[in-house]
Amino acid sequence: MIHRIACLLLIVAIVAQSADDGQRFSPLQQIDTHNVDTLKVAWTFRTGDAYQPPKSRATAFEATPVYIDGKLYLSTPLGRVLALHPVSGKQLWAYDPHIDKDAGYGDYANRGVSVWRAPSGKLHILVATIDAHLISLDAQTGKPCVEFGDNGVIDLRQGLRLPASQNHYADYEETSPPAVSGSTIIIGSAIADNYSVRQPSGEVRAFDAGTGKLKWSWDPIPQDARDPAAATWKNGSAAKTGAANAWSKIAVDEARGLVFVPTGSASPDYYGGERLGDDLYANSVVALNAETGKMLWHFQTVHHDLWDYDVATSPLLFDLHRSGESIPAIAIGSKTGNVFILNRMTGKPIFGVEERAVPKSDVPGEVAAPTQPFPILPKPVTTQGITVDDAWGVDETNRQWCRDEISKLRTGPIFTPPSLQGSLLLPGNVGGMNWGGFAFDSSRNLLVLPENHIASEVRLVPRTEFDELRSAKDRKLDGDWELAPQKGTPYGMMRRLLLSPKGLPCTPPPWSNLVALDVTTGAKRWEIALGKLSPKTPEAWGSISLGGPMMTASGLTFVAGTLDPAIRAFDSNTGKELWIGELPTSARSTPMTFMGPDGHQYIVVCAGGHGITGGAPLGDYVVAFALAGS
Repeated sequence: MIHRIACLLLIVAIVAQSADDGQRFSPLQQIDTHNVDTLKVAWTFRTGDAYQPPKSRATAFEATPVYIDGKLYLSTPLGRVLALHPVSGKQLWAYDPHIDKDAGYGDYANRGVSVWRAPSGKLHILVATIDAHLISLDAQTGKPCVEFGDNGVIDLRQGLRLPASQNHYADYEETSPPAVSGSTIIIGSAIADNYSVRQPSGEVRAFDAGTGKLKWSWDPIPQDARDPAAATWKNGSAAKTGAANAWSKIAVDEARGLVFVPTGSASPDYYGGERLGDDLYANSVVALNAETGKMLWHFQTVHHDLWDYDVATSPLLFDLHRSGESIPAIAIGSKTGNVFILNRMTGKPIFGVEERAVPKSDVPGEVAAPTQPFPILPKPVTTQGITVDDAWGVDETNRQWCRDEISKLRTGPIFTPPSLQGSLLLPGNVGGMNWGGFAFDSSRNLLVLPENHIASEVRLVPRTEFDELRSAKDRKLDGDWELAPQKGTPYGMMRRLLLSPKGLPCTPPPWSNLVALDVTTGAKRWEIALGKLSPKTPEAWGSISLGGPMMTASGLTFVAGTLDPAIRAFDSNTGKELWIGELPTSARSTPMTFMGPDGHQYIVVCAGGHGITGGAPLGDYVVAFALAGS
């Protein structure tokens, strides 16, 4: 039997890693700055769920396990939920929803499970599967809780304002775990937002955690003409436009009964001529009453999004201490690389926000927003905007290739709109900041985050030309282009990351940094290049990062997420790298930690590869580290 104090520590560690406040902080201190370099692999578990469909993207193993009641719980991209023994890593039970593995999913990912404890004491494991089913499981047995929904399952593709396609599963998916507030489950959705104007609607819905009964539904595109935000959708566009969905993690202030919803762009991403206006409440964080869905406040990070600049980062809730005052605060990250710090009770900026003029669109039918919001502090965490003078290459041949390509495109500051000639956007559609988001250490007033620095080329293609391009048997396109029809608009879309013939970004390195911000001043404390893009590139160049950090009270920041097969530990005070743990493949996920029943602290990360040609291979590994001799 574990000592009561150890139990309390264990529970705190659980909350820190799965809590909806988004802090990703653990009070554990057994692993510290002096001994972290002795961490060794304690066990490895393979899920068996790495999968490459014949005609769509491979699985992305992005889960962060949850530790509670002496077990580890996690989910896989195929929707399976597993319970593991925390010391041995052995499987205790598994639940399989038997999804259609070849349904053509977009982001073929699942980022983990949530938990809810009923008044009776029964623990429920909640998972939202890629095919958009919300499932409640008995934590002891892995069996569906039959009293919830339809024998434990709710079909989230049903009941939408704009329905999901019955034969195109990429349109409407679930990739993030649901939020839990009291006895209420709150869940958003992941929507492929470049297929058409009328993509599925992005309602956020709340269900009773015991019965699965719908409590409320909130549409980020206002349908009530009395809502002041309705005026920001011109010519009746609110009724026909989809998406603006919350695909990242929803944050919860349970003490105040509030949820904070991060929304993305309305459909489609790169042409807004069918939805003129600022498009509230897309690209926003919205505070809602957890029991009723009533809005308290909203803050829009991007007006009339034309760049796929979603609020991809889960909001982080913390208390900001300034001049003897404690302010309930919220940190909001965006693919733009801007970090907004607001009062979470009012939505008012703490360090100030100003509207600045941005470039106009030259596309017929489009009207870009004349201004965009910029925080006074913190300063942008990534480079914003690019010109031909910024072209980079590993040698003169590659540098000249990048110059030549960039010179063909429209370039300039951030918020340079997409164009018919092609525009180069920095940050690109992977950010800036992405879903990996923040970690926060209140004792150090430190907010840590990874950021990306890689440009994407976006080109709008007139409809007739686009249709001919799509139907051509041999497109002979130069580069790894992604094409999307944007049906209901005059233009299709082409986009790609701008890479040189050597396969390296045309933007100068580092391509990812780990950044620490002081929340009391808004100043940058430190930054360091993160990861390696390939075995042949130096660490000073960094890597694209798709995963988040985790911090501990012992002054450590752990992060994976890079293209190289590694997890790293940094000194939270200085940013100095203290340890690199080798993984079987790269980890596109966020690590977690817990104190096991054997009295040893473990660091756990899921490693599934990145699905990028030439990168680390596809994988299905759960890897636990502990101090040598544990």
